[in-house]
Amino acid sequence: MLRLIRTQGQQHLRPFARLTTASFQRSLQNGQRHHRQYQSRFPALRNFASSSKTNQASASPPPPPPPPKPTKSRLFRVGRAIILTGVGVPVVGSLAWVIYDTLFETHGDILHQKRPRHVVGGPKNLVMTHGCKGSVLKAEEIHQNDTRQRLVILGSGWGAVSVISQLDPKKFHVTVVSPTNYFLFTPLLPSATVGTLELRSLIEPVRRLLSRLGGYYLEGRADDIDFENQLVEVAGINGSDGRKFYVPYDKLVIAVGSESMTHGVEGLEHCNFLKSITDARDIRKKVMENFEMASLPTTTDEERRQLLSFVICGGGPTGVEFAAELYDFLNEDLVGYFPAIPPEEVQVNIIQSAGHILNTYDLKISEMTEAKFKRDNINVVTNSRVVKVNPTSVVYKDKSTGKQEEVPFGVCLWSTGVGMTPLVKSLVQKLPAGSQQNKHAIETDRYMRVIGTPEGTVYAIGDCATIPQPHFVDQVMQYLQENDTNGDNLLSYEEFQVLANKIIAKHNVLKVFLGRLDKVFEQYDKDHSGTLDLDEIRAFLIDAEKGCTALPATAQVANQQGKFVGKRINTLHAIENDPVAVAALPQFNYKHLGSLAYIGGGDAALDMGQGRVYGGIGSEYMWRSVYFSEQVSIRTRLLLLVDWSKRALFGRDISKF
Repeated sequence: MLRLIRTQGQQHLRPFARLTTASFQRSLQNGQRHHRQYQSRFPALRNFASSSKTNQASASPPPPPPPPKPTKSRLFRVGRAIILTGVGVPVVGSLAWVIYDTLFETHGDILHQKRPRHVVGGPKNLVMTHGCKGSVLKAEEIHQNDTRQRLVILGSGWGAVSVISQLDPKKFHVTVVSPTNYFLFTPLLPSATVGTLELRSLIEPVRRLLSRLGGYYLEGRADDIDFENQLVEVAGINGSDGRKFYVPYDKLVIAVGSESMTHGVEGLEHCNFLKSITDARDIRKKVMENFEMASLPTTTDEERRQLLSFVICGGGPTGVEFAAELYDFLNEDLVGYFPAIPPEEVQVNIIQSAGHILNTYDLKISEMTEAKFKRDNINVVTNSRVVKVNPTSVVYKDKSTGKQEEVPFGVCLWSTGVGMTPLVKSLVQKLPAGSQQNKHAIETDRYMRVIGTPEGTVYAIGDCATIPQPHFVDQVMQYLQENDTNGDNLLSYEEFQVLANKIIAKHNVLKVFLGRLDKVFEQYDKDHSGTLDLDEIRAFLIDAEKGCTALPATAQVANQQGKFVGKRINTLHAIENDPVAVAALPQFNYKHLGSLAYIGGGDAALDMGQGRVYGGIGSEYMWRSVYFSEQVSIRTRLLLLVDWSKRALFGRDISKF
C-alpha cells in the first residue's frame, strides 16, 4: 500500500514540474537576449565580459589531492633499517678502507720485492736475506736501488723498541733479529709471577711495532758479526735445525740484553730466573704446586717448612718486587683458600751481598724498604754471599764473620746482577786487543758506538753495553787545585761538598755512596783536622772509583740510550758526509728521572730525585701510573687496567697451568 501511495503522489507532481521547467527556460532565454543587446550597445562591456570568463576559467578550483599511500607497518620499517644497516655499513667501511689503504699504503721494501730471495755469498757462502744481488762485500752494491740505509737491530727489549720509536721510515730499511717475537715490559714481570697481571698484558708483538716502518722481523739468534763485510750471521730457531744465514747491514744496533751473573756459584740449575715469560710462568706454577703439596695431610712438618720457604738471591729491584708481590699473594689470596696453612709458616728470605737492598737507589729508599720488610716478617740478610745452592737449600756466608748458614727453600729465585751473553763474549774477544777491557759488557764511547769497530756503523745499548768510567785517582791533583778556593792545599768540608756535587752530577751512580757527606768526610778525615789533605783525598777517590760502576741495568737507562741512538742515526742520514756537522752532534747524557719499587702491602718507594723520597698513602697508585704511562701501545694500557680491576674485584688467579 505504501508503494501505491508514493506512485500516486509522484503522478500529481509531474505537471507542476513540467510547468516550472518551461518557465525557467523562457526566463533564461530572455536574459540571454537582453545581455546580447547590452553588449552591442556597449563594446567595453563585451571586452569586460570576455575577460571575466577568462578569469573565471583561471580561477577554477585545484584538482583533488591524490589518495594517501598505504602506511607501512612498524615491523616493516624496522626490518628495512636493519637490512640497510647490515648491508650499508660493510659497503661504506670497505670503500673507506680501500681509500685509506690507497692513500697511506706502505709499499714495503724494494729489495724484498726482488727475486730470487736465495742468494748465496759472504765468507761462509751462506744464504743472504732480502734477495741481495751481486757482491756481498760492499753495502752500496747490495743496496744500490734503495736510497734507504739498512739498519739491523739485534734484540727486542727496551733499547731496541726505543730505537724503533725514533726512526724515519723514509730513511731506513729496518730488520729486527731476535729469538722472541715480542717486546716484554720487564718492570712488571714480578707481578705476573703471582697472578696480579696476566702475561699477555705485558707483551707487544715486534711485527706490530715494525708495521709503522714497513720493517721486517727474523726469528733467530745472532751468532756472529763480520764487521769488515758488514754481515750478521744468524741461526734460525724453532724447527729450522739451526740453519744459518747472513743479514747485511749499513748500521747495526746491538741490544741483546744480558744474562744473570752466576759468580761461579755451584748448583744454579736448582734456581729459577726471572728474565722471560717462560720464567714467570714456571715460578707461578711452582708456587702453586708447593702450596697444594703443603696442604696435603701426608706432608710432614719438615717438608712443609721447606715447601713454604722462598729464598731470593739478590736484593735488586727484581728481587725486592718479587718478594713484595709474593707477600701480597700470601696474605691477600692464599690465606683464604688454604686455611690449613697458617701465614706464619710461610717464610720469605732475601740474601744480599751489599750492605743494603736496592743499593743502586737512594739510601732513604733502602732504609724504608728494609723497615717495611721487617714489619712484614720478610727476612733480609745483608753483607752475605751465596756459596752453594743445593736441591732444597741455599748455603751463604756472612762476609764480616765468615760464618756459613743454610736455609731451606721450595722456590729459589736467582737475581744477582747481569753478565755477558754468548754473542757479546765472542764479540769482545774478536775486537782489537786493548779496545775492550770490561768483563761484563761491551764498552762504547759517549756516542754509544762500540769501541774497536768501524766508526759510526755499530752501536751497543742496554744491559749489554757500558761506558768506561774515568779514573779519578789520575786526576787527584786537578781535583784539589780546582776546589781549593783558599790555596792551602787542603779541602775543607764546604770545598769537599762542592767536589762531591760535581762528581754526582757526572756520575749519578755515586749518589748512594755520597748520600751522607758529613759521614763520608768524617770517614776520610783520618787525623780529625777538619780538612782533607792530598793522601786523604786520594783514598776517597780510590773508593769512589770502585763505587763508580757502570750505569745500572735498568729499563730507564736502556730507554734513554735507545732514543739517543735513534735520533742520532736519523740526523746522520743527512749529514754523514759533513765531518764538522757530525762532530757537533751531542754525546749521550743519562738523566736520572728517579727510581721506584713496589714494596708490598699497597706501598711503593718513590725516589723523585734531588733527595725527594716518598712512600705511603697513594704511593702504589703513583707507581702504577708511571708504569702505565711507559707502555708502548694503547692495547697494553687497556689490558693493564682490566687486570688491575679484576684483581681488585675478584682477587688474584690461583689456578695452576
